Amino acid sequence: MSVAVKLVPVQEAYDDLLNRTLSRISCDLGRLIYLASTRDYNTGNYYHEGLASRFSPEVARKALEIAHRQAFYKVSSFSLEVLASDLEVYLRSSRENPQEFLRAWQKLEPYRVTIPTEVNLTVARLFTSNLRLSLAILRFRQEQSH
Repeated sequence: MSVAVKLVPVQEAYDDLLNRTLSRISCDLGRLIYLASTRDYNTGNYYHEGLASRFSPEVARKALEIAHRQAFYKVSSFSLEVLASDLEVYLRSSRENPQEFLRAWQKLEPYRVTIPTEVNLTVARLFTSNLRLSLAILRFRQEQSH
């Protein structure tokens, strides 16, 4: 089997993931969080029941891994302004109390689990730093509006 033949199902699974699932999520940060949630924290393996049943567990795993890395690099490339806006969209879509959400995110830093395993360390550090700053911006905006 050639590499091209093996990659076709992964591309099909990736496209399926984009069209059926990720397109329904309102923001890029939300998509990143969703993709990270498909990764088993004990093994680092990705799993999605729908993709695995339509394709195969291995093809689904690879498509999820690629989509997760791409989503991470996309969000990591955002300016602070864009990231803060995307975080605000995610916060609103969570339907949580904004003050509680911001407090928990600043204290627990749950966004750290969204970092894929095979990414540039400098980009990962920039991502966490920018998310901390975006949280501070949103918290400041919340305080100013009250």
